[in-house]
Amino acid sequence: MIDWEEVINAESVEELREAKRWLFQENMRLENLNRRTMQERKRLKEENLFFEKKLAILQDGFRQLEEDRRRLERERQSFASERLFYKQSREEPKYIGENIAETLFRSVNNPLALRKRYKDLVKIFHPDNLFGDEELVQMINKEFARRRREE
Repeated sequence: MIDWEEVINAESVEELREAKRWLFQENMRLENLNRRTMQERKRLKEENLFFEKKLAILQDGFRQLEEDRRRLERERQSFASERLFYKQSREEPKYIGENIAETLFRSVNNPLALRKRYKDLVKIFHPDNLFGDEELVQMINKEFARRRREE
């Protein structure tokens, strides 16, 4: 450290140069420290923003999970109440597949078209096919028989 009294009272040029060199080195050291401090502040700010974004994503995910859990619980209660209703009324519930079978025959309005639609559907959904579905074929058969009786 420089004694400023000595610098002010310095008589030789060499002492002034030494003080000037020391001031320059200190100035460079302080600028370097300031630059590193600014870089560190910038890095910390970016990390803080990144953390806040990750936190927001996690909070959104937990919120979505909570909504899904509530929806599942409502569906479970609805399903349980429907099952209870069907048990009390001694009716068999109408399965979705039966609605599908009705939909597959919806536009058929004559016996020839009914037979053709039935044959085409059985070819498509027969259980021996790669993606066949035995339950759906049974429902198609029931719907075909019901429509034939109606004619």
